[in-house]
This record gives sequence, structure tokens and C-alpha cells, in this order.
Amino acid sequence: MKIMGMIAGNGRFPLIAAREALHEGYRVVVCAIEGEADPQLKKLVDAWIWVKIGQLKKLVKFFRAEGVREAMMVGKIEKVRLFQENVSPDLEMIKVLMKTKNFKDDSLLLGIADYLFEEGIGLVDSTMFVKDLCPREGVMGKRKPSRDILEDIQFGFDIAKSIAGLDIGQTVVVKKKAVMAVEAIEGTDLAIKRGGRLGKDKVVVVKVAKPNQDMRFDVPAVGLKTLDELISVKAAAFAFEAEKTIFFDRDEFVKQANKHGIAIVGVKKAEKL
Repeated sequence: MKIMGMIAGNGRFPLIAAREALHEGYRVVVCAIEGEADPQLKKLVDAWIWVKIGQLKKLVKFFRAEGVREAMMVGKIEKVRLFQENVSPDLEMIKVLMKTKNFKDDSLLLGIADYLFEEGIGLVDSTMFVKDLCPREGVMGKRKPSRDILEDIQFGFDIAKSIAGLDIGQTVVVKKKAVMAVEAIEGTDLAIKRGGRLGKDKVVVVKVAKPNQDMRFDVPAVGLKTLDELISVKAAAFAFEAEKTIFFDRDEFVKQANKHGIAIVGVKKAEKL
């Protein structure tokens, strides 16, 4: 039997990925991050263990015992917790941190990926079971963006790509080709709230993947919580990078966006080399 390990963070992504993997005949083995993963996931999967952030040795020992050779990172881990809570990395995690040149998301995750590979566990594309949740280019819904909004989207896309390339964040809020907010460690939803407060209304929110996005981890995702923020700030449009953004509850998202006059646009653009 095929076996898939999952390192589960928060949100619905782990639940959806686990269901799809089981449907495709995989035995699903989960290391769930304490304080992040949904306990309901335990009822679905074949094997389960809680691990704290930084417990790499425990994670590897469990995966090996369950015969895991491939694993995926699914769900988000709120990076801000690393600075707010008492996280006690084990010796293996300390070794990874010592090899890491900085604490950027990519540096940390690549360090963990390399460690797992050395231990015989390869990380795979985190979207392999949910490709249908990554919409293609074009307008979703009834609201068509005006020329001014399209120009703001293009402007915001370029800015967002720049900050994503620096591993700062992946979302910007713009209005009339001026940047209202740039996502940092607080996350997408709080960045929208901040940018909407400064722009007052009719802001344009753009979320992108990183240049040369590693699809094994930190893939951009949006859902109804993000929509709630868009509605609360009376956004004019939300644009996302087509085929590289996971869209949860797409039908309801589009339905509510239509109701509130928010244009939803998938953007695809060749990345600069």
C-alpha cells in the first residue's frame, strides 16, 4: 500500500488533503503540530501523533516506525508564534537552525526539508491531491474589474512579487497605484484589515506566490476568512496568482463576492529571470 506522511498545521487544508489521499488509496500518517492542527483530523487518518514545533527527532521516529518515505507539509503554522510562545527545539532542530543563514520562511523550511531528506523522507508537492483547488487565469464571478482596477491589479502584482521574492510576505493592498499595506509576519487577513483602514474603501488586494515558488511548502491559500476581511474593508477587487493559489470554498467565496461587488481575478504572468 502507498503511504503518505503529512505534517499538519492549521486550517482546512490538512483535512481536505487527507480525504483526497485516502480516496486515492494511500495510507495516511499524520504528525500534527500542537496548537495548530485540527483534532478532527485524527478521526480520518490511519496513524496520528502530536508534535510540538521543533520536535524533529520525534517526527522522524514516528514516520520511520510507520514506514513513511514521502511526506507533505499541509496547513499553515503561524510563524508569529515562534516569537510569542515558549518553543523548545530539540537537538536535531537546533542543528538545522545552526545551518540556516537566517529565519526567513524559505530558509527554515528548506533546512527542514534537507534534514528530512537526509533521514530518508522526501517532501512532495503539497498540492498534489488538490490541483483542482488552484484556479486558472481569468475573472471568477459576475463582477468585471474596470480599467483602473486592472491597472491597480497589475501594479499590485509587481509589488507583491517583489516582497515575496524577499520572503517578507505575499500580499499587498493598493489603491490608485499607491501601496496601502504590505503583508509581513502578521499574515494576509491582518494586512488586509490594516490596508483597508488606510485606504478607507475600494482597495485592491493582490496575493501571489513567491518567484520560483517551491510547491512543497508555503503555497498561498485563501478561504472564507479572507473573504470576510475583503468584505469588511469594502474591497473593490481581490487578485491572486493563477494555478499557484489554493482556493477553499470557491463557490461560496464567489457567491459572496458577487453579492458585495468584489471582483475576483486570477492573474498569470511570466516571472522575471
